[in-house]
Amino acid sequence: MRYTTKTEYGVICLAHMAKKPWPGASTAKEIAEHEGFSVSFTEKILQGLRRAGITTSQQGNKGGWTLTRSSPEITLKEIIEALEGSTFEAFCDIKHRKSIVCTHFSLCKLKPVWYKTQKTLDELYRTITLEMIAEDVMGGAPKPELGVAPRKKL
Repeated sequence: MRYTTKTEYGVICLAHMAKKPWPGASTAKEIAEHEGFSVSFTEKILQGLRRAGITTSQQGNKGGWTLTRSSPEITLKEIIEALEGSTFEAFCDIKHRKSIVCTHFSLCKLKPVWYKTQKTLDELYRTITLEMIAEDVMGGAPKPELGVAPRKKL
């Protein structure tokens, strides 16, 4: 499983927007400069998110890009699907099988693994909101991972 730069940048752009009081507007230029992205790539990402109904834009003096809903209502699953098409591509799925030659599809022991992987990721990403991401990505110091003790200084 690998997500593109477009998705990574898209999540960061949305986290930037989520830090403003909703429905505050941000320009593509403002987001791009703050995050160190190109303006044209940022605009392309925001347009894709608009097509998915996650962002909207308004031209004019007080224009810019806004979230269509507050950040607790937008999930990571929605964002990934908007920018990637799905959270995980199970190659056994009918829409992918047309372009992939699999000589042992009917005997494959991995189909259940891939389907469970997709279901697990979908369930996990459905629980992660843009608000949570914005607080972690744009917030304070990083938190240690669960089950991993912080490193001791030597």
